[in-house]
Amino acid sequence: MAIAEQHNDNMQTTKLWRERFYAARWVLVTCVLVFGGLYFTGRLAGVDAILAFSLIFLATIAVPRRSRFVRNEVKQIRRNEKWPDTSVKRFAEALADPCMIVDRRSVLRYRNEAAQLEFPVLSVGDPLAFSMRNPALLSTIDRAVANEERVIGEFHETVPSENWYQISVTPLSRKKSMDGSKQPSMLFVVTISSQTERKKHDQMRADFVANASHELRTPLTSLIGFLDTLRGPAANDPAARERFMGIMHAQAERMSRLIDDLLSLSRIELRQHLRPTDKVDLAVISKEVIELLQPQASEADVQVVFSTDLEDTIAQGDRNELLQVMTNLIENAIKYGGNGKTVEVSLHACKSHSNHKFRIDVTDHGQGIPEEHVPRLTERFYRVDAETSRKKKGTGLGLAIVKHIVSRHRGELAITSRVGEGTTVSIRLS
Repeated sequence: MAIAEQHNDNMQTTKLWRERFYAARWVLVTCVLVFGGLYFTGRLAGVDAILAFSLIFLATIAVPRRSRFVRNEVKQIRRNEKWPDTSVKRFAEALADPCMIVDRRSVLRYRNEAAQLEFPVLSVGDPLAFSMRNPALLSTIDRAVANEERVIGEFHETVPSENWYQISVTPLSRKKSMDGSKQPSMLFVVTISSQTERKKHDQMRADFVANASHELRTPLTSLIGFLDTLRGPAANDPAARERFMGIMHAQAERMSRLIDDLLSLSRIELRQHLRPTDKVDLAVISKEVIELLQPQASEADVQVVFSTDLEDTIAQGDRNELLQVMTNLIENAIKYGGNGKTVEVSLHACKSHSNHKFRIDVTDHGQGIPEEHVPRLTERFYRVDAETSRKKKGTGLGLAIVKHIVSRHRGELAITSRVGEGTTVSIRLS
């Protein structure tokens, strides 16, 4: 063991002297040339030349050149202060949310893959203000740098799409000087989490409450008004009482339908994460709904036609919910596309999507829907023509219910329409 340690010490000593000799090589070469020249020209005796060179050689080799090591240490310190080390980068990559490392001047020093995907304009080495000109974001970073503490804020982006984000800026480290005082942090960790889905859900919830309140308030106001009239001026008027009672009954039915749809939508949302596992026959369900709505179709002078080219029409789903889907779609086609006199219900194999087995199309040949309204048809309480919808006893929730049921079945819903030609609603199921 002692021999090995002594050997290692010798190796280290040899390496040290070799490094010093290498560092002084140009000085030694210059000395050899100078003293050699002086000796050969006769200006310096040989013994004096050798003695002078030996003294310079020993001084050059024996005294360490600290300036070179100090410069390297300073460069290393500065590099470590400005650029995160490998462990910090690996930690940033392990985060699912976008993460960036910036210095005190908000210059981007590193960003993980999630940040690169979410904000492709980011460029390492450039100030964040060059690529993300958001005052709220930059202000949050500035406050964290100034206060040397964690700061949380929010910012909103509208380009290329509307998004909301929460930002957290935290000093990466605080170094202690020789006297024990804390030095300013050179790097800061910026983590960004998307709040877009939560914001949109909050907005949808607020809109839903407002719309539901409005839809319920209208028939309630009518009922209260007619009741006051019946108790007052129309108390002894049989004809007025009969007419008002009919209107009140219609308004009560409207409220009942609205509450039923709201409860149905709520039940579907509660089970949204549970995919149905029962086996149902889509052809049987379609025919059953057509037969159920036959009186309504006859009253509107509409012929509902069913067709399929499949022998096996068994799918995975919830029978009651799929009955509700087909009822809503065919009933809408009769109500709003009945002037085309024909509603076609077709069941085919889904060849365009490998994940789905069946495609059901409900097509009417009515007046159609303007293109700008089609993307919003599945929104709750959205109506192309509110007055016409109310006259036809629509609640504005039918297609929203259809969308949620299809989503629970892990299917897809598509709506195509052309003004003057009609509308087709397609659902794809497994």
